Amino acid sequence: MTTRDDIRNIAIIAHVDHGKTTLVNEMLKQSDTLAEHMQIGDRALDSNAIEKERGITILSKNTAVKYGDTTINIVDTPGHADFGGEVERIMKMVDGVLLVVDAFEGTMPQTRFVLKKALEQHLTPVVVINKIDRPGARPEEVVDEVLSLFIELGADDDQLEFPIVYTSAVNGTSSYDSDPAKQEHTMVPLFDTIVKTIPAPIDNSDEPLQFQVAMLDYNDYVGRIGIGRVFRGTISVGDQVSVLKLDGSKKNFRVTKIFGFFGLKRVEVQTAKAGDLIAVSGMDDIYVGETVAAADTPEALPILRIDPPTLQMMFMQNDSPFAGREGDKVTARKLEDRLKAQLQTDVSLRVEDTDQAGAWMVSGRGELHLSILIEEMRREGFELQLGRPEVIYREIDGQLCEPFEEVQIDTPEQYTGSIIDAMSQRKAEMKDMQNEGNGQTRLIFLAPSRGLIGYSTEFLSSTGGYGIMNHTFEKYLPVIRNWQPGRNTGALVSINTGAATLYSLQSIEDRGTLFINAGVEVYEGMIVGENNRENDIAVNATKGKNLTNTRASGKDHAAAIKTPRDLTLEESLEFLNEDELCEVTPKSVRLRKKILNTNERGKFDKRKKMSTND
Repeated sequence: MTTRDDIRNIAIIAHVDHGKTTLVNEMLKQSDTLAEHMQIGDRALDSNAIEKERGITILSKNTAVKYGDTTINIVDTPGHADFGGEVERIMKMVDGVLLVVDAFEGTMPQTRFVLKKALEQHLTPVVVINKIDRPGARPEEVVDEVLSLFIELGADDDQLEFPIVYTSAVNGTSSYDSDPAKQEHTMVPLFDTIVKTIPAPIDNSDEPLQFQVAMLDYNDYVGRIGIGRVFRGTISVGDQVSVLKLDGSKKNFRVTKIFGFFGLKRVEVQTAKAGDLIAVSGMDDIYVGETVAAADTPEALPILRIDPPTLQMMFMQNDSPFAGREGDKVTARKLEDRLKAQLQTDVSLRVEDTDQAGAWMVSGRGELHLSILIEEMRREGFELQLGRPEVIYREIDGQLCEPFEEVQIDTPEQYTGSIIDAMSQRKAEMKDMQNEGNGQTRLIFLAPSRGLIGYSTEFLSSTGGYGIMNHTFEKYLPVIRNWQPGRNTGALVSINTGAATLYSLQSIEDRGTLFINAGVEVYEGMIVGENNRENDIAVNATKGKNLTNTRASGKDHAAAIKTPRDLTLEESLEFLNEDELCEVTPKSVRLRKKILNTNERGKFDKRKKMSTND
């Protein structure tokens, strides 16, 4: 069986912030790829604005570097489990993986998640212990952790013989030795290991074409672009080919353009063959997982399996009193079109119609997955309203089940008691507790996903910001009955519309925590703060001071309130109870009650209480 020794296809996988995107950057710089005069910035592959701000990879990126006579195709994948849909598809395109692990942090929940996906595809691994120069680095222990993880995940004998390269991506150094003093300013050890270890693709380019789409892109000039791997045969510009659809149907089209990847650019090519990673245009109607095959011998590849969503939220047209003030995309039609457009590139997302006009149930892989979509939409000028995030239940073997997650918490040991207590209240089961030294403790829990909604803010407060929490989907288990987590405090709800006054806010702040400052526009039914107690309180946030001749003007200047709590989008979503909504616009994130009118809301609450008592 002949192979294509001129190329290698690898995915680079890691936990969030273990340095894989920085490592790809350095591979680009030190290969024979970029022109000498060309400069690239840090994290060049993270081109999305939100990726740059948050320092995470959301969308998979393709690049290729030239090392001697070998082209190394590299796919940089997301490290967060919420973007697992991206990771799963990429594993089908490559023959091996670079597993990047932080020399100090060691294996983390997402390390486990991404490695599991790679081993399931029987890919050949290369382990990169990165940040070798970091204070407190413990490379030998981390290698032991990685080996234990491989064994736990059922790696075969060949996979357990993984080679190890030690690097400091930020400094552009590497070596085969765990001693930081032996690092050299070169990536040659890494390049040599890839070429030697990762299998070359099989060259079956003389057989009928099979190309599978793993990612989608769109270009105003050429339309939809399918990105994937040629598994068999040859494809050329002008070819008449067949798309074998997910529903079993078949459509024919002509290939108009083919792009290869080189450095940071897509390069037009006329022909591609087995083993190449390419982008193809000319298909108006193609989706992830579909096969492009020879028209005379159409054979489909196995459909890509994607883990289903575990969290859902209601997306609604904005009907608040302030609707249309800040965004230019406010109609239900525009909202629906945008959500359906997202489906074309995001295979982990589901969008379903509801009985309510202007409302859709949107399901994703986690809070981060959905909040990134919401953030992108508000930046595009959309206004929308969101319901409380809810987990998705499933019936398995006749039993109602809910998603559970593995939660790993690293915290100073003085906070372990409060964390264990809080996780216990959220029905989490502690699986392990390890003393990490230096006063640090690592806690491992198995927790129901619905118990984790809204916990991250509380967690940061309870650990003084020193705790680190990571969680990833583990499995579905029978539903925990007679338990409903959620906020146990009420809301401070405005009874007026207008600008909030300092005078009013001073009288309100003793009742809880304010979310707004003086001068902020509010409307009836809008939540302006969190009550200290369980019940909601209707408050007048717009009341002005009665002016008299006897008041000393100096007192007004001295008046002040505590700095209000400025909720992020994620914190706002976590705050919601089932009778509340989050209003999102390009400039604002507001919390509100579903029923805005104070009297109507009171009547509804009374009826609900009576029916509960009955």
